[in-house]
Amino acid sequence: MNSNSILAEVTRGDIVESIHRGSFAAVDVNGHLLDYRGNIARPVYPRSAIKALQALPLIESGAADAYGFTQREIAISCASHNGEAAHVNAVRSMLKKADISEEHLECGFHWPTYASAARALAVENQTPTNIHNNCSGKHAAMLATANHFGEALENYVDISHPVQQRIQSVISQFCQYEVSAAPCGIDGCSVPTWAIPLEKLANGFARLSKKTCRNWHWREASLAIFDAVRNAPHMVAGTDRFCTRIMRAVPRLFAKTGAEGVFCGAVPHAGIGIAVKCDDGATRAAEVIFARVVADLSVWTNEEQSKLTSFSQATLKNRNEISVGEIRTCF
Repeated sequence: MNSNSILAEVTRGDIVESIHRGSFAAVDVNGHLLDYRGNIARPVYPRSAIKALQALPLIESGAADAYGFTQREIAISCASHNGEAAHVNAVRSMLKKADISEEHLECGFHWPTYASAARALAVENQTPTNIHNNCSGKHAAMLATANHFGEALENYVDISHPVQQRIQSVISQFCQYEVSAAPCGIDGCSVPTWAIPLEKLANGFARLSKKTCRNWHWREASLAIFDAVRNAPHMVAGTDRFCTRIMRAVPRLFAKTGAEGVFCGAVPHAGIGIAVKCDDGATRAAEVIFARVVADLSVWTNEEQSKLTSFSQATLKNRNEISVGEIRTCF
């Protein structure tokens, strides 16, 4: 039997049409639970929600400095981007600076997730390549780090490759959870994804903050990522995307979505990490749940809290742009 509570509901007219069960954890700098619901000890695949952790070796290794990566390029290293021109150009710039061919990308291809970008490709009679994959920025960062160390650029997605071994070590260190012994799957972009309990994921993002990174190199790396994302939130997701919109509204928040209803985030100024999992994998529910959990933290100004609260429900409209209901939290 599912022990997780209903955390979000979808209305249509005057009734609740659908429900979403899930769990979440908010953890402070000392690893103490500030708030939680549901089974936060059950390991879940964080998927793209931990791209900030996966990007840390790019900074800590000195590769980002060596290749002169800009904040926009560091930000897209943490992205699940729309495939808009700005995103594709940033990834191409990273590869060019590192003298790496686009053909080395092993993330697979799909059409840009932003409809206008996909139509623009079609109008030009072009087909998508790996660089249009929403994870191409992360893969460019992995390739750049490998190149910086003189490692093979082929098969960098394999779990035995030094690139993935470094990432495995980073995740274990920050989450204080030995992922080498955890269940491991293959993500949508072909890199390893390890199953981690929500409480440990939240702990990992709390430890990303300046207050908890006692190693100077890791502290500087995490600050570089937070600064990059704060200054270029469009690069992390894109037009009309929740992550970009909520970080523009409240720049002191770091937010990152993952597939199958996972969401992770950090409040760097307060040293707090948050992790959410929607049981049915619904992104729409994970977004409002994440916003509610973050808004309820007593670390914001009144203006910030009001903005965050506004993200904890979303109006649903039909094809004629008529408001027909909403998705809202219920905890």
